[in-house]
Amino acid sequence: MKELQYSWQPYLKFGVKQEVQENTIVYHQEGEGKGFFYLDKGGVKITLLSREGVERTVNYVPKGMLFGEHGVKKESYLTSAIITCPSVIYYFSDDSLTRVCKEHPEAARTFTNSLIYKFRTLADIISFLNCPVEQQMAHYLLKVVSETGTFSLDQTSFARYIGTTRTTVNQILNKWKNQKLIQITQRTIRILDVDGLTNIQNSGGNHLSNMKTLIYTI
Repeated sequence: MKELQYSWQPYLKFGVKQEVQENTIVYHQEGEGKGFFYLDKGGVKITLLSREGVERTVNYVPKGMLFGEHGVKKESYLTSAIITCPSVIYYFSDDSLTRVCKEHPEAARTFTNSLIYKFRTLADIISFLNCPVEQQMAHYLLKVVSETGTFSLDQTSFARYIGTTRTTVNQILNKWKNQKLIQITQRTIRILDVDGLTNIQNSGGNHLSNMKTLIYTI
């Protein structure tokens, strides 16, 4: 992921800058694709609506990353994207993508790798949705830290992501703290034992094990 972060920044001049407010819905799941976006400042959460009508927060977009790439060529969006705080995003239409790739051929590879990463990440997240809560929490914590380097503790968002209660999240975090797997300082979680959390992440259930490594195949 770190190889992809900010890799689209050189092409922002081809996009349309938008200042958007909290709770703005950028695109809806299953809505007709209208292009893709780049998060310059602020925050975006990605949600997934199950067939049973249950909506889960499945990801948070790091700054400097594309999102909604699956909406190119009028393909339906696989998820929904919602602004979590006042943000600055850039919108790229299909025509914009064509112009970028024509003037900067290397951009096609960057876009394709980002799209591959998103498909793999989404598949990995979905595979964890029915796993035990502790396993989901370990996966989420390892994922966020691998992407951003830190994890700012917000138990409400954490609970919403996992689909559980703040009480359950708090109990598991305290358990990990006592086991010296993590350290919590000023509402920031630091992982002390990556192997320990990885063992929890890999315990039980079927899931993809290669999310951490993006293999460039195109």
